[in-house]
Amino acid sequence: MRLYDYSASGNCYKVRLLLALLGREYERVSVDIFAGETLTDAYARLNPARETPVLELDDGTLLLQSNAILCYLGTGTSYVPPGALEQAQVIQWLLFEQEQVMSGIGSARFWLLTGRGGDQLAGRLERGRKALEMLEAHLQTNSHLVGSACTVADIATYAYTHVAADAGYDLGGFPAVSAWLDRIRQEPRYLNDLVPYPENARPGRGRSIYDR
Repeated sequence: MRLYDYSASGNCYKVRLLLALLGREYERVSVDIFAGETLTDAYARLNPARETPVLELDDGTLLLQSNAILCYLGTGTSYVPPGALEQAQVIQWLLFEQEQVMSGIGSARFWLLTGRGGDQLAGRLERGRKALEMLEAHLQTNSHLVGSACTVADIATYAYTHVAADAGYDLGGFPAVSAWLDRIRQEPRYLNDLVPYPENARPGRGRSIYDR
């Protein structure tokens, strides 16, 4: 099994985190997005959208989209619950993560840390704030997003939420979210290898799908 990923991406980090929690061995292929490595014809054959991560299975099958990869890897483990209702609730939170957390907190963080911004930044920051408020309300009465144990919904949402301070959010104002983040960090074999964005991620320093 081979994972094509970018070290500074929260979407990639969530896959590495689940693989660590599961104790799964895999080959990691680092992809430098801002050095133009996703713009090549070779990478387009892996993912026509030129995004990371990509999981290549032992038989050569390619799996795209971070949360789909989480569901695949987590099936048959405690990180994907067996019941139909619980699985639907996991999907509900995975959609929330991409629509609200990643596009709010994650996008705002990326734009701020790489010197971007523009007219959409305020809207992204507001979306991220609302996402934190929704998480806070849920976690005030629940230890995890689905059920009473960590699932792929928690892992996906954790990836960008745990670095929300990078986008200027004060997590001290969200005590239930902060306590939940601490619970995820207590998972056996927890890993945090998310790295800062490098200099070539700044505008004019590299080539990527974000600068075309």
